[in-house]
Amino acid sequence: MTILDFIRHGEPEGGRLYRGAAIDDPLSEKGWGQMWRAVGESRAWDQLVSSPLQRCHAFALALGEKHGLPVSVEQDFREVGFGSWEGRSPADIQQREPEEYAAFYADPVNNRPPGAEDLLDFGRRVAEAMEHTASAHAGKRVLVVAHAGVIRAALGHVLQAPPAAWYRAKVNNAGLSRFARDDKGWQLMCHNLQ
Repeated sequence: MTILDFIRHGEPEGGRLYRGAAIDDPLSEKGWGQMWRAVGESRAWDQLVSSPLQRCHAFALALGEKHGLPVSVEQDFREVGFGSWEGRSPADIQQREPEEYAAFYADPVNNRPPGAEDLLDFGRRVAEAMEHTASAHAGKRVLVVAHAGVIRAALGHVLQAPPAAWYRAKVNNAGLSRFARDDKGWQLMCHNLQ
């Protein structure tokens, strides 16, 4: 059995904003604390895999150094691109563009922010990265340090849920989701543990 634990990065500097692949804010002090509390002192993994963005990668490197674990970067675990919403807070968008905000959450596939990454393409790239990671580390326990969107896409892949349903899953900062793959395929073991 191969275990992929996905953990969302902690809170970045600047607080709650739409940060896709174009914004690379570091973790805040609070975010570092969230991450260390989430993983504790356990050395439960054989390999660490990270998004290339520093809010994920810096922690993966620190955890790897602490426990002597190898760290690799998977470019396709970067966050979904949010186009014109990147760097803006949900409150700002709700106030300035209430109809677009409501339309996005009602149907995130067909109501993307201007310039945003296609959700179906995003889902395919995350699914391929997930399959590649599981195959490359077959029989091992892997911690993937990634983003809320990536975890939602991973849930969609494993549960065969359509992208329109992904935003119904809450993914907290430093929340952990566990997926297992064996000869019968994928299973969701737990979601959003803190």
